[in-house]
Amino acid sequence: MPALLKTAFVNALIALVLFSLMVGVRTEAGSDGQLTYWTRFGEVASLVAAVFGGSIVLGLLRQWIGPTGTEKLVPPAVRSGMSFVGRYLAPALLIFTVLVPVIFYDQRYILDLAILVLTYVMLGWGLNVVVGLAGLLDLGYVAFYAVGAYSYALLATNFGWSFWVCLPLAGILAAFWGVLLGFPVLRLRGDYLAIVTLAFGEIIRLVIINWQSLTGGPNGVSSIPRPSFFGIPLDNSDNGLAARLGIEYSPTQRIVFLFYLILALALLTNWVTIRLRRLPIGRAWEALREDEVACRALGINTTTTKLTAFATGAMFGGFAGAFFATRQGFISPESFTFQESALVLAIVVLGGMGSQLGVALAALAMIGGFELFRSLETYRMLVFGMAMVLIMIWRPRGLIGHRAPTVYLTKAQAISSDLVKEGHG
Repeated sequence: MPALLKTAFVNALIALVLFSLMVGVRTEAGSDGQLTYWTRFGEVASLVAAVFGGSIVLGLLRQWIGPTGTEKLVPPAVRSGMSFVGRYLAPALLIFTVLVPVIFYDQRYILDLAILVLTYVMLGWGLNVVVGLAGLLDLGYVAFYAVGAYSYALLATNFGWSFWVCLPLAGILAAFWGVLLGFPVLRLRGDYLAIVTLAFGEIIRLVIINWQSLTGGPNGVSSIPRPSFFGIPLDNSDNGLAARLGIEYSPTQRIVFLFYLILALALLTNWVTIRLRRLPIGRAWEALREDEVACRALGINTTTTKLTAFATGAMFGGFAGAFFATRQGFISPESFTFQESALVLAIVVLGGMGSQLGVALAALAMIGGFELFRSLETYRMLVFGMAMVLIMIWRPRGLIGHRAPTVYLTKAQAISSDLVKEGHG
């Protein structure tokens, strides 16, 4: 208990210093142009007290579920319950996702939020190929998102091509830029790789802003065509889908179509990623993630492995960008800043690098969590930061850490004594 109290006191002191500047003093420009301020020391005291009490509670919880030797003091009932939930959580989430438009058909806000969550799920699964499977830290993933969006927008507005024609082209162009990024970073790892990918994302954004004759510059691209149901428009015209089916037209029908479209794209991303993990290229990604030197020693071509990882992840980012452009109907450089890359990377890391289910849960928690705390405008980022810190303390590998190899030996095998230096098998 003395150690817990000491730790709690130190944490409360740090919180006092931080919150005194962040929460305790508020400044605002007055009507006469002069700076005015007011204090909120009562709220600062409440936050410091919460930190002090929370530190004690966390310390007690660590003693309860913390490791003792090689086992954790988790009750067997809780362990079996968590195993049961983990087994049926993914199918339950998929069934609920499919039924979301049916349950919330009259609630436009929830449908729009669900489409946004699925977009980030798809982006997270695409980045998971690069970061989670291949172990390459990419801070410029938003560049491929932007390439896909602008590819679809420019092709659709200038040539009048449909969404279904531009979608694969947007993915191919994004994959091409992924290969171009892969060549300069073949010999880089860790922080150096992150810096180069960050620079690549900023280069793409600056090119979009300054190439005004092609991209429209800061004004962006507007009047982007909406997707059709295989050539049938989703509008109120006589040739629209509602008129052909003989049903009453509703603007929600287009939103439902967009929901199932991004759901299909996300499930396609998930299925392709799972299949690739079981192929030789997927096992090469995992070997590259664990140890690049050992990967070279095994005869794996690391150049091809890195390029395929960048190209595959970029292709899925391009698909998501094309969907984003057709859903919004307008795109601009402000939609593709570094903050988007950081958000997608946070989803992958918090969900668990290499875990498909973990990325989906992290996207739901982060995107939905932002909306849940939107009414608490002052403390929303504070609550979000505290949640991330707690997750990093209790689950340092993410919500569902998954680094198990795809192929492994089910039982130990003895080798000949002639092949080992010790002289015994």
